[in-house]
Amino acid sequence: MIGRLSGILIAKNPPEVLVDCHGVGYEVQVSMNTFYHLPALGQPVTLLTHFVVREDAQLLYGFGEEAERVAFRELIKVSGVGPRTALAVLSGMSVAELAQAVTQQEMGRLLKAPGVGKKTAERLLLELKGKLGADIGVAGPGAIAAVHDTQADIQQALLALGYSDKEAAAALKALPKDVEVSEGIRLALKSLAK
Repeated sequence: MIGRLSGILIAKNPPEVLVDCHGVGYEVQVSMNTFYHLPALGQPVTLLTHFVVREDAQLLYGFGEEAERVAFRELIKVSGVGPRTALAVLSGMSVAELAQAVTQQEMGRLLKAPGVGKKTAERLLLELKGKLGADIGVAGPGAIAAVHDTQADIQQALLALGYSDKEAAAALKALPKDVEVSEGIRLALKSLAK
């Protein structure tokens, strides 16, 4: 229903912010990743939102990037994970780190989030596999969707050199699986130059 808010940031009380939109103040719950990138009080702000209607409340959750909102929506689809837990997960790690944890099946990283126990972490790894690594991991600049650190380093280098996510992903697919970082960058640049 409410997909985006643009207005003036008038209060910051983690994890909640208050955004004035033409005289109406909206209370918005945000992840700490979004919170740290907010402008100063009194400055214009735009947040993508997810609106939750419960029997006892109507809540707005805000995100600085589309990739974070998509990750939030995938998280709340998992049985036993509500909006508050999803926000805690996204406060503890970036979308790229979450995608990498799911791709590499690293339960320990998920267990660090408040409200995530062993069973919830197992469900997250199982139900998000293939949804985060491939879709969200390449959505934002600097995102990591590689299966291992070598490919992640190569992708980071290509993005830093100004190539788009799409170009970097295409170049990574053409590389041999066991290539070293320096050789991988050289081969990727060679294929992109064609």
